[in-house]
Amino acid sequence: MGKFATGVTVITTKVGTEVRGMTANAFMSVSMDPKLITVSIDNNANMLKKIKKSGKFAVNVLSDQQQAISMHFAGQKIAKKEINFDFKNEIPVIKNALASIVCDVDRTYVVGDHTLIIGKVLELDMKDGDPLTFYGGKYGSYQATGMYLNNAL
Repeated sequence: MGKFATGVTVITTKVGTEVRGMTANAFMSVSMDPKLITVSIDNNANMLKKIKKSGKFAVNVLSDQQQAISMHFAGQKIAKKEINFDFKNEIPVIKNALASIVCDVDRTYVVGDHTLIIGKVLELDMKDGDPLTFYGGKYGSYQATGMYLNNAL
């Protein structure tokens, strides 16, 4: 799957006063009406238990300036300073993310060694910028090719 370029997200939730986050690239839009998204989380991940307990989560699409945040939540690097969050519908969101999508858990499906969590979108916040990307086990950034579909055919 490393040959499929993706954006990078951090999934966040809150249980009581505990804020949790996890880097993930298994995220997609499911439906526009109603507005639904999905994330895929390993069945053994502590984050899965936290989201089920909270019943809410956010997907934060990271900008190309937020690699250190991704690495922190992937356990690859500990942030030198505390990560500050904004809160929307009482759910933590990453400040300055390109998009923060706050959801209620709509339903879950266990599929193999992962659980698909379908989220009903409650709130969406977007900012301008370029996305952080991941390909072949390495971080990168978006580069427009200048081609349009009509010109490519």
